[in-house]
Amino acid sequence: MSLCMGCMQEIGDNTICPGCGFDNTQTQSAPFLPYKTVLNNRYVVGEVIDNNGESTRYLGFDKLTGDIVVICEFLPIGLFEREQDSKEIKVSYENEAVYKKLLDEFVSYYNTLSDLKELSALVEIHEIFKENNTAYVIEENEDLIPFEEYVNRSSGHLEWDIARPLFMPLISALEAMHKRGIGHYAISPKNIYVTASGKIKITGFATQNERKRGTYLKSQLFGGCAAPEQYADNFPLDNITDIYGFSATLFYALTGHLPNNAQERIKDSRLLMSTNTVKRLPPHVVSALANGLQVKRENRITTFDDLRSQLSLAPTVQAIQEEISRTASMAKIDETEQGGMSHFSIGIIAAAITALVLGIIGVFVLMQNPLASFFNDGAIDQETTVNQDWTGPTVANYVGQKYSDIMSAAESNSSVILYRAFEDKYSDEYAEGVVMSQYPAGGAEISSDTEIAVTLVVSKGPQMRELPEVENKKLDDIAEELGNAGFIVTADYEYSNDYAKDRIIAYKDYKPGDKVEDGAEIRIIISKGAAASSSNSSSN
Repeated sequence: MSLCMGCMQEIGDNTICPGCGFDNTQTQSAPFLPYKTVLNNRYVVGEVIDNNGESTRYLGFDKLTGDIVVICEFLPIGLFEREQDSKEIKVSYENEAVYKKLLDEFVSYYNTLSDLKELSALVEIHEIFKENNTAYVIEENEDLIPFEEYVNRSSGHLEWDIARPLFMPLISALEAMHKRGIGHYAISPKNIYVTASGKIKITGFATQNERKRGTYLKSQLFGGCAAPEQYADNFPLDNITDIYGFSATLFYALTGHLPNNAQERIKDSRLLMSTNTVKRLPPHVVSALANGLQVKRENRITTFDDLRSQLSLAPTVQAIQEEISRTASMAKIDETEQGGMSHFSIGIIAAAITALVLGIIGVFVLMQNPLASFFNDGAIDQETTVNQDWTGPTVANYVGQKYSDIMSAAESNSSVILYRAFEDKYSDEYAEGVVMSQYPAGGAEISSDTEIAVTLVVSKGPQMRELPEVENKKLDDIAEELGNAGFIVTADYEYSNDYAKDRIIAYKDYKPGDKVEDGAEIRIIISKGAAASSSNSSSN
C-alpha cells in the first residue's frame, strides 16, 4: 500500500496525490519526524498539521485498523535536538531535568484527558506511549469544519438559538476537565471545530506550561481569548481563566468578532457591540458575556455552574428582561439613523438590565456557587443552582449508594456522564466505597441540548480506625483483617510459654480499641513458641 503523506489515501504509483495535490517526493524537515516513520509498530507519520511550543501534531495512519488518526508528539521548542531523517530526540545534560519534568506533565495531562472521552466536546484519545525519548498521543480524526468557517457560512454570526446547543456541552467538558485537575486555557475559534452532525469539538490541548508566560516553554496565546492573567509571568491558571476564553469565543460566535486583546482591555475594558446585535440577543446572554469577560478576576464568573445558570435564565425572568430590553431599545437611535455603526459597552448595558430585573422581581439572584472541591473535609459542595420551575429530567441523587452499584447500572450514551473524583475522601458517616457527595447535586436540570458530567466523591471510610482484638489469634487471619482495615502490618517475634507458635501475643505499641489513622504501621508481637529448655545433668 502506497499512502499519500498529505491525506493518507492510497495513491498507487503516483507521486503527486490526485486527491489533495500533495507532492510525495518532498521530505519533512527536522525537527519534525520523517515521512513514513512508523511508531509503536503501528502508526505511520504524515504531514505536520500544527505545532506549538510544547508539541506537534501530525496526520497519521493506523496500520492495524486502517483508520486515519492524529499523532501528537511532545516536542518542546528549545529543549532538544533532532537530526534530519532521525527519530530519536537528544537532550543536553543542562536541559535534561527540565525536559523530563515537562514530559511527565505532558503524559499526565493526556492520561487525565483520556479518562473524559465520553464527553462529546472532547476528542477521543486512543493511546499514549513513550518512544524515541519522547511521548506520543494518538487522537481520533474526524471530518470537521473549522469554527471560523462555520460562522462565516452563517452570515458572519450565529443566532443564540443556534449557538446555545453548540456551546452548552463545551461548558460540561471544561467543567469535567477542571474537576480532574487540568484545564484547556486556549478556548478560541481557532481551536474549535464542528462535526457533520452539528456538535462542537475542541482541540489545541496543552499543559498549563504552554498557556502562560514565564515558563520554560514558548507560550502560545490566542489574542482576544486569552485572559489577562495568562500574560503575567507564571500566574496560576484555573477555571476562571477558561471561563474568560469560553466567553470570548461565544462573543465571537454571536457578534462575528473577538473582544480586544486582554492587555488592551486592561486600559479600556469596554466590550463593543452594535445596537442591532444587542437587540437580537436575549438580555441575560448579554449579561453573562459581560460577566464572563470581566478583566478583573474577582469580578468574573467564577464557576461553570454559574456560567451555565446565567446562560440558561428562568423563563419568567427572561420574559421580564426582554420587555425591559424592548422598552429601552425604543429610546435608542437606530444605527441607520446615525449614518454609521454605533457601539455600546456590554458591561453598562448588562448592569442596567440586571439592576432593573432585580428591582422588579425582588427575589432573583445570580447565585455564586464555588466549585468547592475543597469544601469541608474535601467533599464536593452539594449545593448547586437549580431552576425551581424546571419540570424536565434532573440529575439523580447518588449519595449513599455504592459506587460499584451505580456504575454497573449506569446507562450508556446517557446525557448524564458519571466520573469518580480524582481522590477518594475520608468520612465518618459513609462506609468505604459509598458515594459521600456529588457535583452537581441531585435535582439539577438536564437540558436537551447539553450533557452533564456528574463527579462522584467516594468514601474511603473513617480516617481513624479502631484496632480489633488480636490476642491468641492466628497470624494469617489477623494480618488479613488489619490489612483490609487499611493498616500496614509488621511483626516482632519472641518466645512465649503462654502462646502457641504463630499466635498473636499483643500489639507492640497499642491496645485493642485504640483509634489509629488509616495507613499507619501496626506492629504485632508473634509467639515463636516455648523457648527450648536447657538442663544441667549430674552424675551419681
